[in-house]
Amino acid sequence: MATERKMVEGHPDLVKDVTTGAIINTNRDAYAAAKKRAAAAQAQRDEIRNTTREINNIKCEMHEIKNLLNQLVESKQ
Repeated sequence: MATERKMVEGHPDLVKDVTTGAIINTNRDAYAAAKKRAAAAQAQRDEIRNTTREINNIKCEMHEIKNLLNQLVESKQ
């Protein structure tokens, strides 16, 4: 069962599926480039998220160290 497709006027890389009305980009290189950009953007978001977690962990540890130092100073007085 082949679907009938018509070229979209003025857009050489686009075709319209007559049955569903969907517009399909037939440029595989552009699709691969878009997927690559999306993967790179996701990797960057993941890196930022991980860095933020590390910073927050360091902040918590510094707070704990500060509290322990305060307790130590108070016990010496």
